[in-house]
Amino acid sequence: MGNSRGPYAKGVAKRAEILRVALEVIARQGYRKTSTRELAAAAGLSEAGMLHYFGSKEKLFEAVLRARDEADLHRFETADAIDNLTAIVRHNRTVPGLVQLYSTFSAEAGDPDHKSHEYFVDRYAAIRETLATAVRARQAAGTFNPTADPEAIATLLIALSDGLQIQSQYDLTADPADLFDHLLDLLASVDRFSA
Repeated sequence: MGNSRGPYAKGVAKRAEILRVALEVIARQGYRKTSTRELAAAAGLSEAGMLHYFGSKEKLFEAVLRARDEADLHRFETADAIDNLTAIVRHNRTVPGLVQLYSTFSAEAGDPDHKSHEYFVDRYAAIRETLATAVRARQAAGTFNPTADPEAIATLLIALSDGLQIQSQYDLTADPADLFDHLLDLLASVDRFSA
């Protein structure tokens, strides 16, 4: 029985506005070129006022990445998680600032003491499970190599996606999504299965 009025509802709305602004600013300017002070000003708050909604700078950036994931899921939601990931890899070329945030922040959160470490542990586990299910569905449909280990392929697809995001920051000439599609085509080559 949540109250749709009052301070709580206003806080939820302000938090959503901060995330919307942060997504736009970081996508446009990049993670390294955007300060929390600048994000706060864009949201009409002081830096301390903005961080009040999240508890820390790390939790703010975690919330930005959660909001990015949610937006991507809504933008590219299909019945097949592999198709979704391919579309997200393609889309990421249009938001280099968010790719930079993700790449940098995920590396920093590799430290078990980082405030967002558990977020990434849970995120990777959920994505691996979803992708492994998609691999099994494609195998059952006869459109994916039946000898491939679904969990291993899921882990490799995530590694490829993350690795391509990192490489895209270093003048990668090929389109990351085209490279991703190329690997999927190799895994789906029906001619190999019948030999």
